Amino acid sequence: MSVERRPGVDSRSVMEMDSAYVMHTFRRQPLVLVRGEGARVWDADGREYLDFLAGIAVNGLGHAHPRLVESIQNQAGKLMHVSNLYYIPEQPLLAKKLVELSGLGKAFFCNSGAEANETAIKLARKWSYKNQGEDKYQIITALQSFHGRTMGAITATGQPKYHKGFAPMLPGFKYVPYNDISALEEAVDANTAAIMLEPIQGESGVHPASLEYMRRVRELCDAKGLLLILDEVQTGLGRTGEWFGFLHYGIKPDIISLAKTLGGGFPIGACVASNRVADAFEPGDHASTFGGNPLACCAALTTLQVMEDEDLIGNAKRVGAYFKSALESIKSKTGAITDVRGLGLMLGAELAGGNAQQVAAECLKRGLIINPIGLDVIRFLPPLIIGEVDVDKAVKILQDSIAGSTA
Repeated sequence: MSVERRPGVDSRSVMEMDSAYVMHTFRRQPLVLVRGEGARVWDADGREYLDFLAGIAVNGLGHAHPRLVESIQNQAGKLMHVSNLYYIPEQPLLAKKLVELSGLGKAFFCNSGAEANETAIKLARKWSYKNQGEDKYQIITALQSFHGRTMGAITATGQPKYHKGFAPMLPGFKYVPYNDISALEEAVDANTAAIMLEPIQGESGVHPASLEYMRRVRELCDAKGLLLILDEVQTGLGRTGEWFGFLHYGIKPDIISLAKTLGGGFPIGACVASNRVADAFEPGDHASTFGGNPLACCAALTTLQVMEDEDLIGNAKRVGAYFKSALESIKSKTGAITDVRGLGLMLGAELAGGNAQQVAAECLKRGLIINPIGLDVIRFLPPLIIGEVDVDKAVKILQDSIAGSTA
């Protein structure tokens, strides 16, 4: 692990100041990060880390990609923000690009995945209200899902642990087991307006929807006149080896939510919908003060262009398959991993020892940033620029860390 000290930044002082002045909503790792480049970051003490979390699937281009940095710098010198009461060229350009990539109709811009999901929920209810009546408001989501931390998004999240202490939740939601079409069919009633799912459940341990399940969900929505909302905040924009997770299933949703990779690290979210659904929104129905500002849209446009120019979708597919094969090899040869799940560069490894937290801590000591989920799952979300050499290094550190955590 190389060392490059950052002058004037003391890790202990930063952590003490954070403890004193920042609300304690995160269980932070004892790590003060000060610089990044490509797939690597450095802490305040100069230690280098291979980043296989990428800001939780945010830094798709890696850290400090020169084209993105230059684009943001140039735009910041021209115009950073104006009210959405006025037109700016960057916003419709970005909307057009997302519409072309997704095959949907119109986009709304916000600042985060949770906001994008709030938009999707409101849009589904407004469309159903206008087209099917005021009794059509219910949204069915999946158990173990995750859709964000705002009140609407957290209500949509099918995990009671996130609801505790914040009751009452927003009315009009039902939860069913994921990948269980029979349970979903039984849950649909006269009040159901939409079904909201993740193509791959990320936060609960990287669980993909089966091909048959997702196709039957689309058929169910068509048969019952329901809207299909797909939360593509984590799976969208190349993460799974396709531009969108839904492309793996050969279906088209009515509404998708996007964020994370969209800005390459700069905050931006989007809700994209078919024209027939998007047209339910009228002026005054929804808004965002900062959403779709020139700087964010510029960052997103550059990110998407770099992804195309550098074939990062293809890279995610190729390197993701290589990485998955390496994890499968650990599973077959050592038994330390019991299951490997996911698509592209969104992978999860279930550990035999139920010691995910300890393994992640050992990896951090050895210079690898990964994400433990619960007791037994490690989630990998490296930048889309990652190569096989870095995968080999990460796998070696992972193997050593598994051995070290059980020694």
